[in-house]
Order: sequence, then structure tokens, then C-alpha cells
Amino acid sequence: MSTSDTVCVTGASGFVGSQIVADLLAQGYTVRGTVRDPSKAEKYSFLTELPGAADHLSLHKGQLLEEGSFDEALQGCDACIHTASPYVMDVKDPQKDLVDPAVEGTRNVLNAALKAGVSRVVVTSSMAAITDEPEADHVLTEEDWNEKSTLTRNPYYLSKAEAERAAWKMAEDHPELDLVVINPYVIMGPSISASLNTSNKILVDLLSGEYPGIISITWGIVDVRDVSRAHILAMENGDASGRFICVEHQVPMEEVVKTLKEGGYDEGYKLPSLNMACSFGDYAVKLLSYFQPGGTGSYLRTHVGRVPQFDSTKSKKVLDLTYRPIQETLLETVEDLKKWGHLKG
Repeated sequence: MSTSDTVCVTGASGFVGSQIVADLLAQGYTVRGTVRDPSKAEKYSFLTELPGAADHLSLHKGQLLEEGSFDEALQGCDACIHTASPYVMDVKDPQKDLVDPAVEGTRNVLNAALKAGVSRVVVTSSMAAITDEPEADHVLTEEDWNEKSTLTRNPYYLSKAEAERAAWKMAEDHPELDLVVINPYVIMGPSISASLNTSNKILVDLLSGEYPGIISITWGIVDVRDVSRAHILAMENGDASGRFICVEHQVPMEEVVKTLKEGGYDEGYKLPSLNMACSFGDYAVKLLSYFQPGGTGSYLRTHVGRVPQFDSTKSKKVLDLTYRPIQETLLETVEDLKKWGHLKG
């Protein structure tokens, strides 16, 4: 790949997609971004006003469930980074609202790439495609697959697993398709746009008193800027192949709260202070989970009291990826949330 090349980024207005667009433009690439309705120029001004966008960014329509919708955007491109996929925990109809858009959207993008002769495609998957629930005695690698999620148990996880399976099936059927997949865990960090993404909302909820106490949840957290870099490095590196776990930090809620307190966010906010990270607390949270919406409830029942173990050696060795310190990510994210008005300043 050369910085004179043209790259299509699907889901360009999303949290991950917009960061990738910004980073590609900064490196001199020409970018074709797909959004739902490019005619609404004001809605996407945060993209068109990025440095380099005036000369090197164009926006195109891309609807996940519309066959042929991505054909125009991919014509003449040298590579594609596919980030577009719904990311919500609670929906009315998991099949219609999560699985179908994720799976059919992936197929539509890859079909468009094949039509356009674009061989190098980097797909944003998730650790959700690797595991449905952490296991204390098992270190997750790129060889693992989520086999447990269903439409009623972690349906978002199901959507990511099925979409990635669909991508690999297409790559198997079309050897000319050079597919690489990035599997990040919980993605946090400063946002290119004002919209609040699902992962950063965790920090908003922590600082706004939404949690009754500190519970036994341990997140794998990765900075959105590192995720963006992983995608671009995978696109540029001809030796990169297969899947890449993209996360380094295991962070218990207790550590997140401690970091925010040490950063000065114990004054004027409502960080949880009651420590419920114990067997009784786990029991109480799991019991209360049945009163939560379906996606949130099943997530709590499969993650409370469990610590994810993962090996991201491949991303560091093959992609030469380095990860930001987690404290830096958390504190810079909070400042960004204040800037966008999601937290009081």
C-alpha cells in the first residue's frame, strides 16, 4: 500500500470509522467514506472538516441491508476497511436489528469489493466473536470462536460472530479476497464526533451515579486510536493475515474508579463507593440482571465475577502495534466527554 492509494471506509461516521478516516487522511490517503445519507452534509461536517478532507475525502451512500449499496464507493479503491455494523446491547428484535445488518452488511461490502477488484479488505470484528463469556482457566487466542451466543443470550455477540463467519466463508469461496480481521474488546477514547458511543457511555454512567456500587466486572479496554492504527497497519502490511486480537489491558471496575478518582473526578461527580465486588455482590447483581433489558441482563449474567484472559502477542509482533497506557485512555476520554457535553465540566 502507498499513501497515494484510495481506501474505502464503511461506517465512516461511527466511533471507530471516523477515527480511521482521520488517521488515513493525516497519512495522505484518499478516502471514500460510506454513510447512510451523504446528502445531509451538515450531519457529517465533523468528517468533511477534518484536516485533508477537502481534497482527499468523499462521502458515499452505504446501507448495510441494501444489496449493491456499496458498489459506487468501492469502485477504483485499492483497499477497504469495513467498520459498519450496529453496536447496541438492547434491541426489540435481535435478528432484525443486530444479526441481519451485521451479516448481510458484511456480505454486501465484500461483494462490492469483489466486483471492484479490491482484494485487501480489513474487517472490524470483536472479541465478541471470540468468546461469549470469560473463562478463568483459558487464555483466549485468535483460534477461539464464540459458540455460545444466541438471539436471547448476548445477541450483540452473536451478530459479531456470525458476521465474521460470513466474511471468512466468502474469503474461502473467493481466494482473490485478501481478508484480515481485527478483534478489539471494549473500545474507549476521544471521539471525532459529538455522538456518545456505547463503550464511552460506561464512563458517563460511572461518573453520573448510574452504578449502585463497584461490581465484579473486568473489562478488556483498548484505545480507539490504537484500534484505528491496528486497522491501518493490517491494511498496509502484506504479511498480515487472519485475525488479530486487539487489546492489552484487563481493567476491573474498581481500577477504573480508582483511576478516575486519582484524576480528580471524585469531586462534583457520583462515582460508586460501595464495594460490591464479592460473592454476595455477584449474586445480587445476577439476580437484579433479570430486571434489566435482555441484552444487558445476559451480559451481566455471563460476565460478573469473571476475568477475561487474552493473548495479543500477534498484534504486537506482526503489526508492530503498541498500546497506550490505560490510565491515559480513561482520563483523556473523560476530558473528551466533558468537551462534547456528555459530562458536566
